[in-house]
Amino acid sequence: MDVNDAIYGSWSFRLEPVLLLFLAGVVYLRGWFRVRRLAPGRFDGWRLCCFEGGLFTVFIAICSPLDAFGSLLLQVHMVQHLLLMMVAPALLLLGQPYLPLLSGMPRWLARDVAGPLLTSPWLKQAGRRLTHPAVCWLAYVAATLLWHLPPFYELTLHSSAWHEFEHACFLTTALLFWWPVIQPWPSRPRWPRWAMIPYLLLADFENTALSAFLSFYDRVLYPTYERVPRLGNISAVSDQNIAGAIMWVPGSLLFLIPAGVIAWQFLSPPRRYRPMPVPAGSSLSPARYPSGPRRTDLLRLPYLGRVLKSLVTRRVIQSVLFLLAAAIVADGFFGPQVAPLNLAGVLPWIHWRGFTVIALVLLGNVFCYACPFTFLRDIGRKFLPADRNWPRALRSKWIAVLLLAIYLWAYEAFSLWNSPWLTAWIIVGYFTAAFVIDGIFRGASFCKYVCPIGQFHFFQAWFSPFEVRVRTPDVCRDCRSHACIRGDKIQRGCELRLFQPRKQSNQDCTFCLDCVRACPHDNVGVIAVKPAAALGHDLSTSGVGKISRRLDLLAIFTVLIFGAYANAAAMVSPVAGFLEWFRLSFGLLPYPVAVAWFYVVLVMVLPGVLLGACGWISQTFGNCRLAIKDIISQFLVDLAPLGAAMWLAHFMFHLFAASHAPIPILQRILTDLHWLPANLPAWHPRSWAFPEWLDVEFFLLDLGFLVSLLGLWRTARRLGGTGSGAALRLALPWMGAALVLFAAGVWILFQPMQMRGLMMQ
Repeated sequence: MDVNDAIYGSWSFRLEPVLLLFLAGVVYLRGWFRVRRLAPGRFDGWRLCCFEGGLFTVFIAICSPLDAFGSLLLQVHMVQHLLLMMVAPALLLLGQPYLPLLSGMPRWLARDVAGPLLTSPWLKQAGRRLTHPAVCWLAYVAATLLWHLPPFYELTLHSSAWHEFEHACFLTTALLFWWPVIQPWPSRPRWPRWAMIPYLLLADFENTALSAFLSFYDRVLYPTYERVPRLGNISAVSDQNIAGAIMWVPGSLLFLIPAGVIAWQFLSPPRRYRPMPVPAGSSLSPARYPSGPRRTDLLRLPYLGRVLKSLVTRRVIQSVLFLLAAAIVADGFFGPQVAPLNLAGVLPWIHWRGFTVIALVLLGNVFCYACPFTFLRDIGRKFLPADRNWPRALRSKWIAVLLLAIYLWAYEAFSLWNSPWLTAWIIVGYFTAAFVIDGIFRGASFCKYVCPIGQFHFFQAWFSPFEVRVRTPDVCRDCRSHACIRGDKIQRGCELRLFQPRKQSNQDCTFCLDCVRACPHDNVGVIAVKPAAALGHDLSTSGVGKISRRLDLLAIFTVLIFGAYANAAAMVSPVAGFLEWFRLSFGLLPYPVAVAWFYVVLVMVLPGVLLGACGWISQTFGNCRLAIKDIISQFLVDLAPLGAAMWLAHFMFHLFAASHAPIPILQRILTDLHWLPANLPAWHPRSWAFPEWLDVEFFLLDLGFLVSLLGLWRTARRLGGTGSGAALRLALPWMGAALVLFAAGVWILFQPMQMRGLMMQ
């Protein structure tokens, strides 16, 4: 018989189940139309689709060829069980079937039979006990484990009656299991909503243990599958392994996705916040405030704006990155300790850094928006007090300055990029620090005062084309709630204490959009601005003040400007050779000590000499009355575009050179988990690199140089008055410093650079 004929002939239209499913669908449809007129908001069209889809899923599971082929292939049998235990019950309960089924019955049946039965005290008491979460969980887990034991599983393969009873057990216990999770109306929760997260995760643990056993066990558990004809030349052991993988991956996803949704609901405000209505003719009437020149606002784009503004979007992205971070940590600890073959050796050091700087140039502080560290922090705040103020003595960036300097040194000194194990520990430490600090202290203390990654993003975001800012300043002048910074009972305000009407840059802004959701007048957006427009103006911005008066911020700018060149230089051949010569010259100096000297010279000594000389020349020949330190503080920020361009060119070089490095790593992981056959060819596709890439790097460096010159000239004109001669004398030494940095960048780009993240060096 042809395979297609066998499949078509395997459909089983048994009268009893088909008639029962058909009647249930008709009764629900009839009742749905009735109750929809009474409560249209509770019984939407998607509820109808869910219930009817659940019935159809049951039909596919028990009447389609899945049932016939399940006795020949364990993997097909596993798909059948997944439909009955994971998909169909959830869809049926999402349809909120109680009232539609009752309303769809004939009146005499509902009045004389179903009504008295459902309202009887003994049935109510039994229902309360059966739907208790502990009972539901135990029944589901017990049924899953019991029916997968070889004696009972073999019994179902040899007896159609026991097979149908097994399916009935699966469907019944699955309906009980999903009942506390979905909580179909009008039932009431017995446990707090957050308790459903461990409820689902513990069930997933049982599912993972059972599926892993099936995936990795090298003997056939169910002898019947050895005796039946084999389809597709698949051995019984391979069939068993594939069945375990089907149970593992889709099964775990069907547990983890609802857990993620519940976690998002738990972290979200209790109800969606709507902007307060503005009475016509009031002081906040839109007619009083002309919109002025219209600028691109990402939050006002059709469809995309609503998606970006929604807290759901942020939580989903954060949860995905959190799971990705967990996978990186797991591979870093337990995977091969060869960086190009490990997620921890590739994704954090190449792809995350590369895509982050690209996003900062094209959009804004996207990574802080999607930060998985704050995702865990928000979970921790449900249990930790977060009621202390950050110590006044530490309300500066000096901790972040120290951590940035340590990172630059440790990255090279201990070859962090080449140690998946150390990388995993760094990620774990980062999560722990964010969890503890923001679980104890109010606001976003970790983001504002500690996080070195965030400081790097704030630095690069100075040159982003979008900024979170007010749409119409006049609206803010009459606002008395100041909800953008204070928040309200529903939505928190800015935890970094950035008052939107006085905010003039992306400094310290994490793009969390809390202020957007909190504003009662919908007057905050993600608005297009001229990149680097604030450069050279020394503006005072909310929560920060003037950067020229913040020694800690100036230190961060110094570390990141000169650190960009030091970090790239350490990877080129001449500098690597010099470091080896330096070590040998001092009696085989430990490599971390040699790297420490290298960074002290390039990030502290040389900047001090260069900046001090420029400040003295500007003061002497520019007839400037400011002190040298004040001149340095005014001009230093204008060198930032060169540092940002160097970071961008450097990180993009590694990203394009190792763009496809994760693909063979993912293949290795899937093969290790027996989700892919071991005899597949190793995939090593071409990277995104192209011969003209060096031209792109030079273009980025040229652009940074020109923007720096523009900022330096603006500052010189502001300090030197209206005279062009005085401004030129002030700017010339700083333009010379910019030229020195530009030349250093060109030299670095011309050198052979280590191909980190790849097997070749």
